[in-house]
Amino acid sequence: MRLWSLHPGHLDTNGLVALWREGLLAQAVLAGRTRGYRHHAQLIRFRDAAEPLAVIGTYLWAVHAEAVRRGYRFDGTRIESGAAKFVMDVPRGQVDFEWRHLMAKLARRSPAWRAWNETIERRIHPLFRLVDGGKAHWEVSDSSSPDTASR
Repeated sequence: MRLWSLHPGHLDTNGLVALWREGLLAQAVLAGRTRGYRHHAQLIRFRDAAEPLAVIGTYLWAVHAEAVRRGYRFDGTRIESGAAKFVMDVPRGQVDFEWRHLMAKLARRSPAWRAWNETIERRIHPLFRLVDGGKAHWEVSDSSSPDTASR
């Protein structure tokens, strides 16, 4: 599961569809409807929010808006909360880590999409506000991540 801090517009089709699916799974986990994924690191920042379901709803509405912009038919009725306007901080180091991670994924899966991303300004998901800081405490790196050299 990867709930990107980056704007969903940076994702290729496969990435956007996966983000939608994983966001809906995160919503189900936060609502207590699953047994699995309850302790997944990607959910920590949402679970720590005062209104986790409303915050994941805000996250999902932005993913939905990107899908609609591209002409896809993601079912917005699956989002359980209204389009509230929440803002959460995300450290610059986390965004940098995710950018490198995404670019490595796109190099393998969608080189043309990666090349396009390299020509545009990097944006973050509208739920987040960029703040100073390193990689988030909840981020879990593995051997396939681009940041393993610093571990």
